[in-house]
Amino acid sequence: MMLLPGFLFFLIFKYVPMWGIIISFQDYQPFLGFGGSEWVGFKHFERFFSNPTFWVLFRNTFLLAIYNLVFFFPLPIILALMLNEVRLQSYKRLIQTIIYIPHFVSWVVVVGIGYLFFTTEGGLVNEWLAAMGFEKISFLLSGEWFRTMITGQVIWKDTGWGTIIFLAALAGVDPQLYEAARIDGAGRLRQLWHVTMPAIRSTIVILLILRLGHFLDTGFEQIFLNMNAMNREVAEVFDTYVYSAGIQSGQFSYSTAVGVFKSVIGLVLVVTANRLAKRFGEEGIY
Repeated sequence: MMLLPGFLFFLIFKYVPMWGIIISFQDYQPFLGFGGSEWVGFKHFERFFSNPTFWVLFRNTFLLAIYNLVFFFPLPIILALMLNEVRLQSYKRLIQTIIYIPHFVSWVVVVGIGYLFFTTEGGLVNEWLAAMGFEKISFLLSGEWFRTMITGQVIWKDTGWGTIIFLAALAGVDPQLYEAARIDGAGRLRQLWHVTMPAIRSTIVILLILRLGHFLDTGFEQIFLNMNAMNREVAEVFDTYVYSAGIQSGQFSYSTAVGVFKSVIGLVLVVTANRLAKRFGEEGIY
């Protein structure tokens, strides 16, 4: 009974909609439906791959994914390790509560806060720069700062929430291991490296594999809200392109083909990463 709600959620919202993938191989017409629409094979995929926009989208999406993987993914691990070293429980709980709060703030609010901080017209950061004698920087309109802004927002919003799983893994470490390490003369850093890190290594590997499955999912809402005419060249990604092509232009089959391409890349990355993890002695996800 406890598994039933989760099972129904994935069945209704994840597996049943997969039937719609077939329209990527059709010239789908809503009034004809799945059964009446003409089959066109890989026409939409060929159109997508031959479109010069493909490489722009791939570059922008890939770079944002790399930014998130390199700069965001390690931070919850580091923060969890730091919290694990806090011995005063009341202070630890207070810090956890504070860093969890941004996760529950919508992207609309996050982008609005970013606007208040970084706009050239009265923005806190630019006013501080002007007071220090520097020129104001157009953070919100500059393509050079776009990826940094996006990654910074993700870090602020989700780093604290990402520590939950790692803190749970750290809670399961046997205290006797630390005692044995102290008896052997290990300091705090040695205990961290030889006891704590091996204890959560499997958790890190599993979460890394799962993240690779969403490697090209950069988040539509955040990108869309931060995108404007001045930074569109670096801001347009697969998610926003699917919205403009599918919802705004009504090219349902074409936009579905783009989504299928993303899913295939994610599947390949998950399978490859899982095999590499098992080759290096980790359990993997299956």
